[in-house]
Amino acid sequence: MIDTHIHLLEPARFSYPWTAGLPALAGRFDHSDFVAASEGLGIEGGIFMEVDCGEMELEARHFCEMAETPGCAFSAVVAAARPEHIGFGEYLDAIAHPRLAGIRRVLHTQPDDLSRSTLFRRNVASLGTRGLSFDLCVTENQLPIAQELASSCPESTFILDHCGCPGIASHTDSALFDIWKKNLLPIADLPNVVVKFSGITAYASPDQRNATALSPYFGTLLDLFGPGRILWGGDWPVVNLGDGLPAWAGITRELVSKLSPAEQSQILTSNARRIYRIP
Repeated sequence: MIDTHIHLLEPARFSYPWTAGLPALAGRFDHSDFVAASEGLGIEGGIFMEVDCGEMELEARHFCEMAETPGCAFSAVVAAARPEHIGFGEYLDAIAHPRLAGIRRVLHTQPDDLSRSTLFRRNVASLGTRGLSFDLCVTENQLPIAQELASSCPESTFILDHCGCPGIASHTDSALFDIWKKNLLPIADLPNVVVKFSGITAYASPDQRNATALSPYFGTLLDLFGPGRILWGGDWPVVNLGDGLPAWAGITRELVSKLSPAEQSQILTSNARRIYRIP
């Protein structure tokens, strides 16, 4: 497996205001902690995912350098950036690095109109010419806005994080599941968008954190994106808001076990190598 969504939190070096009030994410979660948490799970490589810290340029440089270190659990980096800023291009120049694979701007905590500005879309469109992807982190209600952004930047590759963040715990009403699926369909129709099977146990109730309950979500991704456009991510340590990384990896393996070996390989490894251009 290649884990396309590894967070590392180093509070002695960087600040993470968004973790306040989340005891499961209090303290340090560094590289050695991830190695210990992922031991025996068959994770053979990964992508560091920015953690929305207050020092995003320093974070990008630090983890790009770490990605070059022999024995590092990840070999590429998705860095934080602010496409709404005029100096976006200069910032990308400042963090340019052979291990930089993509950019993410967390949108689910921001006003809906942030990504609708001409400046934001022009800057995201420029990522394609730089060979960088854009990770989309939106709520299920923001999926139409994410579709607007991706369709306006056809030369850029978009990775939809966490299945579009479905509110699984509230989907006891099947109508709400159907709304998520309906909102997902237009963005799945875009050839420049892929989806990441990650993060969803944090949105599920304890009795939903199993392969049976999550099968409809995985099945929807297969129907709409196909195995060639699905990646896997562990979302460590945020996955601890669910039942942890081993449980999530086990759920994933149970779900993909029904697919052909070639399809399993696509979802668990080869799609990640291709889309994030893992060296």
